[in-house]
Amino acid sequence: MATTLTKGPSQTAAQHARPSRRRIGERPNWLGGAISWLWLLVVIVPIYWIVITSFKSQSNYYAENPFAPPSEPTLANYQMVIEADFIRYFVNSLVVAVGAVAPAVAVSFMAAYAIVRGGGSRFLRSTNSLFLMGLAIPLQATVIPIYLIIIRLHLYDTLLALILPSIAFAIPLSVLVLSNFIRDVPKELFESMRLDGASEWGTLWHLALPLTRPAVVTVTIYNALTIWNGFLLPLILTQSPEQRTLPLALWSFQGQYSINVPAVLASVVLTTLPILVLYVLGRRQLLAGLTAGFGK
Repeated sequence: MATTLTKGPSQTAAQHARPSRRRIGERPNWLGGAISWLWLLVVIVPIYWIVITSFKSQSNYYAENPFAPPSEPTLANYQMVIEADFIRYFVNSLVVAVGAVAPAVAVSFMAAYAIVRGGGSRFLRSTNSLFLMGLAIPLQATVIPIYLIIIRLHLYDTLLALILPSIAFAIPLSVLVLSNFIRDVPKELFESMRLDGASEWGTLWHLALPLTRPAVVTVTIYNALTIWNGFLLPLILTQSPEQRTLPLALWSFQGQYSINVPAVLASVVLTTLPILVLYVLGRRQLLAGLTAGFGK
């Protein structure tokens, strides 16, 4: 026996309401798109001007339209910057960045794992509070104590004088980010690793590290960019030109060639290029880390 189902008023109204909601959801956001294109224009125009100007000669820069491509492109500005010990400054910045980021991320990861997996002991809670207090202390407020400590340690005007404070200032934020990611790892995974006979070190490197790789990569990129662009510590803790990093060298180069605008912009391009390369490589590693983390 067939049964006829009649639609009530509420069902009919719901069916009429669904297409209208779908149409509203699919309506293009013209305002958001216009603001996005406007922001892209604001970002792209200065970068375009810097790049094309770096390929102009000093005479053509003042004779041509500032936003016009160079009529006679030249690499003389880049040659001038490279001959002004750019390679030495690049190596100094690379040594400081790698020497500070690698131990800072390693120590922060192990500290974050101990804080999360330590069972809430009083010592670990105090350690976590100490790390969080480090976020409230700005670098500018510690310049004089850092300077006195470096002088007492006889490390003034060395790259190690830049590496040690950079490690200290990179750890608090790194611990905060990494500990939040480790807390998101299900406890059942840690328990299964312990039942399989894995030690704490094995669990740390074979379980926590692969699952928190996106956070590790993000913290590494952030700290590397911060240290690479650091200006205050090299200005205070170094003196000789042989120990300059790229930001300090760029400031000195700008004061020396302030009239030669294309040469100054060429130095800006060369200084920013490693950051761009690091971003591209870090972006790929970040996507790979996310895929590996979800695959686990």
